[in-house]
Amino acid sequence: MTAQKAAEARLRKFALGFPESHEDFPWGERVVKVRKKVFVFMGLPDGALTLSVKLPDSQTIALMLPFAEPTGYGLGNSGWVTARFQKNERPPVELLEEWIEESYRAVAPRKLLEVLSEDSTPQPRVSRKK
Repeated sequence: MTAQKAAEARLRKFALGFPESHEDFPWGERVVKVRKKVFVFMGLPDGALTLSVKLPDSQTIALMLPFAEPTGYGLGNSGWVTARFQKNERPPVELLEEWIEESYRAVAPRKLLEVLSEDSTPQPRVSRKK
């Protein structure tokens, strides 16, 4: 398995670990939704990993990274960021998991966020390495 496919599998599993998240394939693209709202676009076109997420809090910082750009179709104006990694690049999976969590929190209904905060079962959390 390539680094790109392994990263996509890990990020997909992480995104699907949030309350009421599910996968869908509108427009032929893999997305992960919470209820009916997309919080992650993900794909491997030509073997290169592409991921788009909504980052209302960290968009400015994210866009400083060489692999990040505002998402097309006007979504960038609403805080969406797209990260692209070529076949030979190793994606920063832990950072992308943080972005997925931020995107989920930006899109999910408040009641699900309360469940996420209060639930005593393990939730998809990123370990904060120092």
